[in-house]
Amino acid sequence: MATHKVTFLPLHVTVEVDEEKYPLADHGRPGSILDIALANNIHLEHNCGGACACTTCHVIVREGYESLDPAEEAEEDLLDKAWGLEPASRLSCQALLRETDLTVEIPKYTINMVKEIKK
Repeated sequence: MATHKVTFLPLHVTVEVDEEKYPLADHGRPGSILDIALANNIHLEHNCGGACACTTCHVIVREGYESLDPAEEAEEDLLDKAWGLEPASRLSCQALLRETDLTVEIPKYTINMVKEIKK
C-alpha cells in the first residue's frame, strides 16, 4: 500500500493519501491533486468539474514536480492561459500524484471566465 503526503500552500495543510482508495472525491482524474484536495476539504476552484476545460484549478508544484505524469497537449494549451504561469504550473485536475510527496501552491488568483461573465 503506497501512501503519499501532499502539502497545500499557502494553507500549510498536509494530507496523507492512500493511492488504493482513488478516486477520492471523483473530480478530475482519479488520484489528481484536485481529487486529493477536495477529498480533504481543501477549497480549490474547479469550474469545469475537473474535465480539463478551464484553468481555475491551476496550481504551482513547489516540490515533487518531476514525479508527476507529463502534461498532455490539452492541459498544456490551457495552461498558456493561466494567470501567474510558472515552469512548475499544472492543472490540478490532470496532475496525478506518483512516487513522492508533493508541495503545491494554490495561486491567489485564477482566470474564472464563468464568474467574470456573470458579473
